[in-house]
Amino acid sequence: MRESCVLDRLAALGVDTVAMLPCDRTQDLCALIPERFRAVNLTREEDGVGVCAGLAMGGGRPVLHMQSSGLGNSLNAIMSLTVTFGLPLPILASWRGVYREAIPAQVPFNRAVPEVLAALGIPFTIIRDPGDEELIDAVVSDAYDAMRPHVGLILPSFWEGAEEACLPEQVFPTRARESALAYRRTFRDPVMTRNDAIGVIAAALDDEAVVANIGVPSKELYAANDRDLNFYMLGSYTQATPIGLGLSLGTDRDVVILDGDGSLLGTAVLPVVAAQAPENLTIVCLDNGAFGSTGNQPTPASGLVDMELLARAAGIRNTCKVQDERELSEAWESRGRGPTFIHVVLKPGNARVPNIPLAPGEIRERFVRALGR
Repeated sequence: MRESCVLDRLAALGVDTVAMLPCDRTQDLCALIPERFRAVNLTREEDGVGVCAGLAMGGGRPVLHMQSSGLGNSLNAIMSLTVTFGLPLPILASWRGVYREAIPAQVPFNRAVPEVLAALGIPFTIIRDPGDEELIDAVVSDAYDAMRPHVGLILPSFWEGAEEACLPEQVFPTRARESALAYRRTFRDPVMTRNDAIGVIAAALDDEAVVANIGVPSKELYAANDRDLNFYMLGSYTQATPIGLGLSLGTDRDVVILDGDGSLLGTAVLPVVAAQAPENLTIVCLDNGAFGSTGNQPTPASGLVDMELLARAAGIRNTCKVQDERELSEAWESRGRGPTFIHVVLKPGNARVPNIPLAPGEIRERFVRALGR
């Protein structure tokens, strides 16, 4: 069975986790993955880029599986995170739109995928038929040896003529349930800025690994308490929580994510966090109701969305809302096992702090070294 042979190859290469969003051309492969590897089931492909980044920095060897159309959703994350920080990312993409494709919408982007990848300098390998199976080894090995992304474009013809898979019976959890929530919160006029909140957390840090959101939040954390265990993001909008999730799955160390309302509203990762349920993960949502790093333009959280309620709706049960420094300190000290979501209500505003004087590779290297890999 070809699917089992592919998974045997991944196991022999030391792969331990597959982050995936399925394609109907690889549904048999996707059905078998959870039997052999930790499976992180995604709802957006680009979240897998961050999850794999966190796993790799924590010492894991993940592979990302997606339909090739998902590469279009993931390119900025690949370039601004994987490429910028020099991280390994093997991607096995089911290449649609070019071989016996019956869905017109699959054609326009997917037929141009090789040219798009080439223009960005992202290595790729086309895997056309069963005789190309060894090329999967090359994709994974090159990604880890060269510390870069490498995409394996697997045509549907690769799976043709394979022995029918003996698949595990698909078991669905019962959907009969009662969904009830008693929830009432009052938002007070904010008294803290994001920098105030970061100062409280920075002073309380011990040996936690911290992933700080892009832009000013990372600079504010650097100014408050620079540590080797801080991973400062320099780009990759929406990827702070995916990185932290991957990291929490790859290490026993407590992991803290300093994310923002705008970033979390732009991702689909919170249900994935709830499903994976890492006990060592705390998400601190620094909600100033604004895109702070780009001029404080209001987000839907400014007067509409309740970020704590959003987290609870996603399935995260350990949540709280804090609105001053005392409440934040108390929530931090009593947070317990996670996943935990601390919603910090803030007023807009950025501290006057300098840029971080560290190159991306330096940030990665000292962070990984401090993790004790």
